[in-house]
Amino acid sequence: MLKIAVLISGSGSNLQAIIDAIARGDIAGRIAGVLSNRADAYGLVRAQQHGIPTAVITHGDFADRAAFDQALTRQIDAWDVDAVVLAGFMRILTPEFVAHYEGRLLNIHPSLLPKYKGLHTHRRALEAGDREHGCSVHFVSAELDGGPVVAQATVPVLSGDDEAALSARVHEAEHRLYPGVLHWLANGELEYRKGSVHFQGRLLATPLELPPAP
Repeated sequence: MLKIAVLISGSGSNLQAIIDAIARGDIAGRIAGVLSNRADAYGLVRAQQHGIPTAVITHGDFADRAAFDQALTRQIDAWDVDAVVLAGFMRILTPEFVAHYEGRLLNIHPSLLPKYKGLHTHRRALEAGDREHGCSVHFVSAELDGGPVVAQATVPVLSGDDEAALSARVHEAEHRLYPGVLHWLANGELEYRKGSVHFQGRLLATPLELPPAP
């Protein structure tokens, strides 16, 4: 059974999608703890409603990023997890933190990576006139929004879309994509090997594509 730590900073909608997928039996695992850098993150409430342990480590309480990440590491390691899932955790992590969890650290990003790393991805897709947008789950490297991409979900950009409408459509895709990747990881179908991703024993040359919602 895959033991997961989930790191959040906000509402925790992807956390909820993972909780629901575990409850349905879609992920052979459990969430060992939810950690936030913000005490007012609603995702903490979601976790507590399901009896999941929570912790708050406020970044402003530390002299620098390295000290903050060391505190994160101590808490995560105390939960003794197999995977660390970044789900809207709005902090840039140090290379030392990333190296400590290499091959176990996953993130979801609201774009079809490598396009639109960083912030304001929906706005940038609209300004570029893209016809497709989406989200990506990737193993984390020290590069911002870097690391090998595991899977992506694509959504159409519709005429008349604004940032809010496009963001909502991408969020729906995220809530299917992240649990799907964790299902593969829990079942042993997904492996990280020295900086590359293997799926069902074979090197993954291109990201897996999650089918569109029915």
